[in-house]
Formats: sequence, C-alpha cells, structure tokens
Amino acid sequence: MGRVRAVASGAMAEASLVERLGLHRNAKAVIISCDDLGSCHAANVGVFDALHHGLATCASLMVPAPWARHAALMIVGDDDIGVHLTLNAEHEAYRWGPLTHAPSLMSGEGGFPRGLDDLWEHADPEEVRRECRTQIERALAWGVDVTHLAPHLTAITLRPEFFDVYLDLAVDFALPIRLPSTVTAVQAGFPFRELAVEAGVVFPDHFDHDWRPGSRERLFATLAALPEGVTEIHVQPAIDTPEVRALGSVSEGWIDDRRLMVEDAEVADALRRSGATLIGYRDLRRVMRAG
Repeated sequence: MGRVRAVASGAMAEASLVERLGLHRNAKAVIISCDDLGSCHAANVGVFDALHHGLATCASLMVPAPWARHAALMIVGDDDIGVHLTLNAEHEAYRWGPLTHAPSLMSGEGGFPRGLDDLWEHADPEEVRRECRTQIERALAWGVDVTHLAPHLTAITLRPEFFDVYLDLAVDFALPIRLPSTVTAVQAGFPFRELAVEAGVVFPDHFDHDWRPGSRERLFATLAALPEGVTEIHVQPAIDTPEVRALGSVSEGWIDDRRLMVEDAEVADALRRSGATLIGYRDLRRVMRAG
C-alpha cells in the first residue's frame, strides 16, 4: 500500500509517494501532525507553539469545537492546517455538537455522542456527509487554506458507509487524507486503503492507530524503527492551564506532548538518527493536485 500508479509513455509504471515528492525511492519522510486544534484555549496555544517554535509540521482543526474560531484567527503565513472532521465529543463535562444540528448526530446528554459505538449505531450517513462538508466549508470561509482531512478518533475511517463520505470529500476538495496502517483490511472488513488509491487520493504510507494520550513512547519507538516512505506521527500539544487540567488526567499526556515538540532536544536527535526528512500535508496536497 501507499503506492500509486501512473501512466508513462503508454506503459504502466509505479511511483512511490516519496518519489512523487521528489525524494529518493528509499527515502524516509516524517509528518508530525498536531490533533485537536480548536478543542480548547490550551490546545490552541500549545499547537501553534509546536508549529512555530517546535518540530510539528502541521495541525488539524476541530471546526465544531468551542475554540475553533480562535484557532483560525491564530493562523499565520503558510501554517499547514487541515480539518479534523469531528463527530464525537468524548469528554463527559465538556461538550460540542454538529454545525448542522443533525438529529442523528446528537447524543442524549447534549452535543455529539461521546463514544464511537453510539455514533455508529445512530448516525445517518447523509447527515454525516452534510456535517463533514459543512465543517470543511466553514474552515474555508474562515480563510483556512485547508491542506488535508483527518477524522477525529477515526470516526469515519473504519465504517464502510462513512468511509464513502470521507473519500468523496477528499476527491471533491482534492485533499489528502489520514489512513491507519496498523489496521488491516481484514480487521476493518473492507479494503479502505485500496479504495483510496483507486480514487487517486493521497495518504501517508504509515500511521499508527493509537489514540492514548501522551505521545512520547510512541514517537521515539516510531523514529527508532522508521520505515521507508512517508510516516505520520500525531501528537496533541497543550499548555499547562487549569482549563485543560479540568478535563482530567488525559491532560497530562497533552501537556507532555507540548514539551516533547518544543523543549525536548532528544526528538531532534532521534529525527537526525532516523535519516528522516520533515514534511507536511501541504506537500502531499501538492502531489495529489498535480495528479
């Protein structure tokens, strides 16, 4: 997977994603992406600190979340920002809901459902489609130069009826997407990566499907055994404030992610040892739009 087909001189030839990016076919490229931009003030400050003063290369914006507009106003220059397609509000005491007020996307306690099972059981695919399209269009209306799509909690990646929405939006807006490489087609029940390739949608070769808060152990393990191709590593940086700590013990991992991106010299050393080239999703968007 992670390979695309191109027609050259009337014959079928294969080009890897790193080759399409202009790198050697055996090259290693890394995207360090920040999730949950817009979720809270602490996340906004932490993410842009990681982008502007640390090693992060891109971020994804949770458009329906309470601090999303604030995040959009913080974007400067060529910040690499995608849309974190959001259909869940996982925190018990902190809620947000659909921009479209879609009934099937609302939970009984207000806002989006907290868990994936609740979402998958009740969500109407057409309401999912309208909501996700609205989130992208809202970001564009705010002036965000959207570079990619990355679903929150993989909510629309691993269900066929919702993956159709994901892929259609990627094609319609000509945007690369995030797809897990640690979940197989057999586990998902359908060949989601193959379908993306057939649709001409670009995605990183490697992405670890691990949503536990705190990225330190996962990041260093990934860099120590970095494979050839394009690897995305996600983090969730936030500054240390009473606001973010009020969300519970999960905040410890987010606070450490900011330290990891901005203050920890070992990350830069690990990147150098891996031989990786740092890139962002804007590079993948360029490749995808070039065909």
